[in-house]
Amino acid sequence: LLNNLKDITSRDGVPKENSPFINNTDDKGNSYDGTNMALFEEEMDSNPMVSSFLSKLANYTNLSQGAQEHEEADDDEGPKKKAVKVFNMKHFNSVQLLFINLVSPQTMLTAISMSAIATNGVVPAGGSYYMISRSLGPEFGGAVGLCFYLGTTFAGSMYILGTIEILLTYMVPKAAIFVADKKEDELDALLNNMRVYGTCCLAIMSVVVFVGVKYVNKLALVFLACVILSILAIYAGVIKTIFDPPYFPVCMLGNRTLKNHQFDKCNKIEVIDNITVTTQLWNLFCDGSQLNATCNEYFVNNNVTELQGIPGLISGVISENMWSTYGPLGMLVEKSNLPSVEGGDPTQDIYMPYVVNDITTFFTLLVGIYFPSVTGIMAGSNRSGDLRDAQKSIPIGTILAITTTSIIYITSVVLFGACIEGVLLRDKFGDSVKGNLVIGTLSWPSPWVIVIGSFFSCCGAGLQSLTGAPRLLQAIARDGIVPFLQVFGHGKANGEPTWALLLTAGICEIGILIASLDAVAPILSMFFLMCYLFVNLACAVQTLLRTPNWRPRFKYYHWALSFLGMSLCLAIMFISSWYYAIVAMVIAGCIYKYIEYRGAEKEWGDGIRGLSLNAARYALNRLEDAPPHTKNWRPQLLVLLNVDSDQAVKHPRLVSFTTQLKAGKGLTIVGNVLQGTYLTKESESKKAEQNIKAAMSAERTKGFCHVVVSSNLRDGVSHLIQSAGLGGMKHNTVLMAWPGAWKQSNDPQSWRNFIETIRETTAAHQALLVAKNVDSFPTNQDRLGEGTIDVWWVVHDGGLLMLLPFLLRQHKVWRKCKMRIFTVAQMDDNSIQMKKDLQMFLYHLRLDAEVEVVEMHDNDISAFTYEKTLVMEQRSQMLKQMHLSRTEREREIQSITDESRSSIRRKNQGPAENASLSRQSSTTEDAQEDEVAQLIHDRNTASHATINDKVDAEPEQVHMTWTKDKLLTERNRNRECNANVAVRDLFNMKPNQTNVRRMHTAVKLNEVVVNKSQGAHLVLLNMPGPPRNRGGDENYMEFLEVLLEGLNRVLLVRGGGREVITIYS
Repeated sequence: LLNNLKDITSRDGVPKENSPFINNTDDKGNSYDGTNMALFEEEMDSNPMVSSFLSKLANYTNLSQGAQEHEEADDDEGPKKKAVKVFNMKHFNSVQLLFINLVSPQTMLTAISMSAIATNGVVPAGGSYYMISRSLGPEFGGAVGLCFYLGTTFAGSMYILGTIEILLTYMVPKAAIFVADKKEDELDALLNNMRVYGTCCLAIMSVVVFVGVKYVNKLALVFLACVILSILAIYAGVIKTIFDPPYFPVCMLGNRTLKNHQFDKCNKIEVIDNITVTTQLWNLFCDGSQLNATCNEYFVNNNVTELQGIPGLISGVISENMWSTYGPLGMLVEKSNLPSVEGGDPTQDIYMPYVVNDITTFFTLLVGIYFPSVTGIMAGSNRSGDLRDAQKSIPIGTILAITTTSIIYITSVVLFGACIEGVLLRDKFGDSVKGNLVIGTLSWPSPWVIVIGSFFSCCGAGLQSLTGAPRLLQAIARDGIVPFLQVFGHGKANGEPTWALLLTAGICEIGILIASLDAVAPILSMFFLMCYLFVNLACAVQTLLRTPNWRPRFKYYHWALSFLGMSLCLAIMFISSWYYAIVAMVIAGCIYKYIEYRGAEKEWGDGIRGLSLNAARYALNRLEDAPPHTKNWRPQLLVLLNVDSDQAVKHPRLVSFTTQLKAGKGLTIVGNVLQGTYLTKESESKKAEQNIKAAMSAERTKGFCHVVVSSNLRDGVSHLIQSAGLGGMKHNTVLMAWPGAWKQSNDPQSWRNFIETIRETTAAHQALLVAKNVDSFPTNQDRLGEGTIDVWWVVHDGGLLMLLPFLLRQHKVWRKCKMRIFTVAQMDDNSIQMKKDLQMFLYHLRLDAEVEVVEMHDNDISAFTYEKTLVMEQRSQMLKQMHLSRTEREREIQSITDESRSSIRRKNQGPAENASLSRQSSTTEDAQEDEVAQLIHDRNTASHATINDKVDAEPEQVHMTWTKDKLLTERNRNRECNANVAVRDLFNMKPNQTNVRRMHTAVKLNEVVVNKSQGAHLVLLNMPGPPRNRGGDENYMEFLEVLLEGLNRVLLVRGGGREVITIYS
């Protein structure tokens, strides 16, 4: 819709998209002759009668011009569109190689980002949590910190499980408590043993950590020495294979790998004393030891061969191990270049001594299993509170550790692939070599170096996790952002996190009870990756915002590197396990929302606040470009709220109505004006602002509070209307309460301020909503039952009347109310056609409402209306005379006061004589002179109070300083005024015909509205504009009072001079 009907069509005759209707002809003949709508006649040129407006809505078309314009715009852009290249899956193998080469660089990128954050100030206890929370805010910090805590805890359980697996598999196999009787129960027995021994190991490690971190540090040196010796032993063994590879045979049947737990010789038969006998291997595939026994067909058709498991560095086996061989659960581990003759029932292979895959293997699974090996980069930052200089130690230690481990990992993978046979590399538990540790056999001088080194490596990693995780939880608890975790912030006198350690041990026990390393690894990988992701995000945000406090000592960072690291983290999360990634994100999201709603509010100067400021600035600059389109228009409210002498909110229901109307959408500014100067009213202003914010919080009103101190209320309200908001984010609608006690008020300035506010909103092209009986409006806790919201559409001023009920019905308070629209028809209007046009208009507006056309005939003006208008004008005239008389009298009072001040200063005149003269005069004055004397007394009292510090006078005593001449002058002036009033006989007045017609409109319209809508939950009515001649302001208030008489909840609505609703999509 547009402001004026004459602007609806464009120059070429095509209707504009924001027009309320399609086919339209300019019609400037909006003149109106009659008495029924005289109250609205001054604005007929801009706000036409509804009957005139609806007469233009007769012809509709189903094809909107807006849609046609959009189609033409799409056609214009057609040649510019480019073909999108589709990713070809044939390149997937190269993508796999790319990702496996980027896992270590991803941790290096994260370490660079972490180094930048860690050197941008002191990093106390909390490590990664502290860095993220201070960079991205408490919500992100708490969510990611708790996820990282869970990841570190589960990592501890994984390291403990690794320790027990090495213990039971390679060191003390006979220590197993559970032993499987059947082959298919072996895995369950192993897991049960790991649960029992893992729980015992967890208890021992927890006691060590509880005793003190200094013992963990001492043990860490021992564990580190064992690990270094193990690594050196591996490199020494690889070099030794060049000239002396170890004898490490693998028995093959055809191209299938055999488990050699139950046989010693890789032969079907052997000759002993010239006698051919069968071997133990024969008995595994045949039903007897005789040469004529029935054997497995595949065993019969294929030969047994023996491969060298570790052929050596220069054997060339690396060319075979370059390519992946993934397979499902139960797939046989085969060597593709050996001859094989198929035969037998494949379903029986599971009962044969073949080496098979114990799990389904694929690329993403292996990434998830491999990634925990590079998750130790946060170990130093987690113990930042124990470091002497965290800013120096964290960057150097972390980057050097990643560099060292990356070199070791890459060289180890390449060297293992170059020295070890592929089938042996895929034999997870070493079944083809009697369960021996392959790397131990490769190393030099003894396999026990690797076994002991791996055992202590896992023990050390587990202790580090049990040391870092409780400190991380303690830092989160002490910040108070998660209320129910505050108990874990306490600990021993030296700060050791006792309660956090107990919780960590309990969660770690859950991971141990899962017992499967392959099931635990993806869980902790997700939590670690989320932490790394947000570390990179924090560095990128701080770098891009360029906040003055961002001054890291570590200079080798860039926001592009941080974004690359963040993207790699996100990619690896979904590559490893997309469902675990989703679960981790849901957990982090739930923690985020919990901290947002229940956590303590913290202001840490985080980057999200800075990002919000930048986003707000950008959005405000965009809003400045053009006003909002009709489709996007919604009421952006400036609520004019009054407070009492104690700065308490007078009408809290006005705030409730704001919430119901806005539902948290758009802009809401609650304004208030205090009279005085800011220097004297500063404390009252702060108190009023706090009370208003408390009322907004109680009513869940999302918005801003703006308290203005001004020399007078009129200017303060004017300043709010002009200057509230910022840039393009300004209010377009003013909401205020009806001045209910304007008749009883002795000060006419109250209702004059109200009328001036109406004029200013009109001049500012802002809509105005005036709520009558606002204290009877429903609260947010009320639920109105079946009822109606009645809209009385008298004149068309933008469509706001129809939009407001729709917005109200979105709120649960008004949801059950139905909408009814009433419009007024005159004598020469076709009521039936008006109803059809209005129903069609509402259909295109997608509004559900009942329509009723009320006919108002041009009846003769009743004697009641004539008399009511006469009484109104007489009252107005009397008020004017009283006001004139009071003004003249106060002029005289001021001159008398000045004379009194000079008299007091002189002090040499006889005050007793003047006072006696005053007393003598007051006995002879009439009632009106007594009133004048009282005014003089009051004024003199105020004058004496202001100069009390300068004049030595009694505060209770007032000295009257009238002279006899001044008294006679005052008496003659009052007599002249009385004579003038006597001459003007108010009872002989004749009412103004314009006022009579307007009163007739108010009376007749009120009768119709009360008859139809007295039982409605809310009545919305067009608000007539104030008179152009300010002399009729008192009459205007009387007209509105008559118009609203007998109605409970009323919302007077004035449009802002633009269309706010449209039929277009």
